[in-house]
Amino acid sequence: MAKVKTQYVCQNCGYISATFLGRCPNCGAWNSLVEEAQSQPAAKAASPRRTSAGTKVAPMLMSQVSLKREPRVTTDLGELDRVLGGGIVPGSLILIGGDPGIGKSTLLTQVSGHLASKGEKVLYVSGEESASQIKLRATRLGVGDSGMYLYPETDMPSISQAIDDMQPDYVVIDSVQTMNVPEMNSAVGSVSQIREVTAELMKIAKTEQITIFIVGHVTKEGAIAGPKILEHMVDTVLYFEGDMHHTYRMLRSVKNRYGSTNEIGIFEMHQDGLEEVANPSELFLDERLPNATGSAVVVSMEGTRPILVEIQALMTPTMYGNAKRTSSGLDHNRVSLIIAVLEKRANLMLQNQDAYLKATGGVRLDEPAIDLAMAMAIASSYRDSEISPTDCFVGEIGLTGEVRRVNRVEDRIKEAAKLGFKRIFIPKNNLQGLPTRDKIKVIGVSSVSEALDRVFVK
Repeated sequence: MAKVKTQYVCQNCGYISATFLGRCPNCGAWNSLVEEAQSQPAAKAASPRRTSAGTKVAPMLMSQVSLKREPRVTTDLGELDRVLGGGIVPGSLILIGGDPGIGKSTLLTQVSGHLASKGEKVLYVSGEESASQIKLRATRLGVGDSGMYLYPETDMPSISQAIDDMQPDYVVIDSVQTMNVPEMNSAVGSVSQIREVTAELMKIAKTEQITIFIVGHVTKEGAIAGPKILEHMVDTVLYFEGDMHHTYRMLRSVKNRYGSTNEIGIFEMHQDGLEEVANPSELFLDERLPNATGSAVVVSMEGTRPILVEIQALMTPTMYGNAKRTSSGLDHNRVSLIIAVLEKRANLMLQNQDAYLKATGGVRLDEPAIDLAMAMAIASSYRDSEISPTDCFVGEIGLTGEVRRVNRVEDRIKEAAKLGFKRIFIPKNNLQGLPTRDKIKVIGVSSVSEALDRVFVK
């Protein structure tokens, strides 16, 4: 009898080692290598590779390749269509990750119900819930009689056979970590199982032109569990984010072969499902105090959508030798950089001040155009002087204190004017070519010290 060969596979990144190691050399995770038996796949006869249309793949000149736009299918959730780049592309493989209880199954149940009600054939495969549990949630969401098919199963060959028999238009796999390939000797949810299941689903999606949604669990660090190759194999990766203590959820695209990766969709969780937030700027600004200090509004771009967000800062004298820097929704290194620039170029004594900064509403801001609003909020809290509630700011700050130009400034100004702001401070170099406006005054500033002088008029 042949000896069974084993190998040690990192459950975090998929690294394979012949011997056990306490720490993975590839990702640095401790105690993540698990012993697995090496699978010996049966030899298969070579067959020509085929495209999604069923034709054989052959080399061809680029000049002979025909250009055609992929048709997209829109859903009843416009925010989801926005994140996907305009709708669902047939034959695509879409991975949705997020924290437990954030609403991944709720979102896909609603989408499946809406598609099924339009006459599309939808198969919902669940490895975590029974058919009655899915029916109960679908009834609560108002799609209990939509006509989608339910299949509580974890055996991947059985799922493949069901898809081959039914030929559905859409398939939902909830979740990929619960699916099992019996030929693999590794445990369910291991790196080998996830890789094999995803490869099979990708083959089905591309050869049968079936759109497949995959739900992926996340680790405690927030990354999708399983090998990184899982995200490389799929066409689109969406992260469902939100605070468990708030009802708002954000759907963010981190990979999209058919659209932008900068788009976000905003939803509000209710008892009867997820509802779209049509105007997120009003959502982030509706709880501002009228005379509060340390508050500034920035017009940030999330993909093609301008969003107004309030940035709050609290500066207090430090009780210890080293000042503390804390941020929520903002990059910690960017906060430290802005404080250093204000101290060096604007003569603000901040080295003995603890700094606490926050982007309200649970949104995460990481574009350079938020620098000027951060600086104004810090200066407002330090001087204990309020900023006019009808002022907003856009601009990147350099290390010499200059305010550098930003992109899409015209869209930012329109959004600020629509919400009733009277003044917007932008980089001086962005003033060229801008039309004059009646509802909002556009002020160009070239340095952070000039912006401080014009905002905090003595």
